[in-house]
Amino acid sequence: MAGVDIIHPVILSRGLGTQPWPMSVPPYPKQLLSLVGGQSLLQETARWVADPQRFAPPLVICNEEHRFIISEQLRAADIVVRAVMLEPAGRNTAPAACLAALTLVQEADDPLILLLPSDHAISNAEAFCAAVEQAAAAGSAGRAFVAFGINPERVESVYGYIRRSKVLDTAAQAYSIAEFVDKPDPGRAQEYIESGEYSWNSGMFLFRARLYLEELERLRPDILRACREALAASKRDADFIEFDKTAFAACPAESIDRAVMEHTSRAVVVPVGTGWR
Repeated sequence: MAGVDIIHPVILSRGLGTQPWPMSVPPYPKQLLSLVGGQSLLQETARWVADPQRFAPPLVICNEEHRFIISEQLRAADIVVRAVMLEPAGRNTAPAACLAALTLVQEADDPLILLLPSDHAISNAEAFCAAVEQAAAAGSAGRAFVAFGINPERVESVYGYIRRSKVLDTAAQAYSIAEFVDKPDPGRAQEYIESGEYSWNSGMFLFRARLYLEELERLRPDILRACREALAASKRDADFIEFDKTAFAACPAESIDRAVMEHTSRAVVVPVGTGWR
């Protein structure tokens, strides 16, 4: 991408297979199923970020029991990854992003991270890449945390919402964030849609690795400390990074939304329409 650093995708493939039941079961959670096309959701997600002119090879974070299935699916799709990182236990997205940031800053000075769940579907890959370019420009210019806000298509009470505030970057269509709202009831969701001020919170984020680590140091040093210890005692081979179980077990479970995004003064949102679900 002209004028913007190459982006380092971090794909979260940590679902346990609890829903949608009965299709999704523990041995094959939904991100490993072909629900919207010929490939699994994980394979489709990896293909969004396969352009080497835009993206570095991704890091994939998963739990230990799915390591070989995930590796085989990636090989079958001809996806080359930087590494598959194994979480000893589920601790939500803030620690997963921390492990990725700590790993990447060992190899690059201050990489741009694109944090992606692997159980989403996007029908317009080019619109997605355009939104990523907008987010990268906004994140690089202001050292900001960028949330991808989906333009809502209907009243929906199972998603979180983001309320936009003032425009910060007209070219990148980036807005400051007034508030995050967690899964409103249908009546309130209707009000949000009618106001035109809200986006669905996609759970996709872009940020500088060192900025994230700095904010964790300020806001959640307990998460940062546990992740550093888990990384320091990790085991690596050609295919996997296995984090220390004892150190990581001490890490609190928290989402990146609650740990950082709801408290930092550097959060912005880029509204996008990508055929997301």
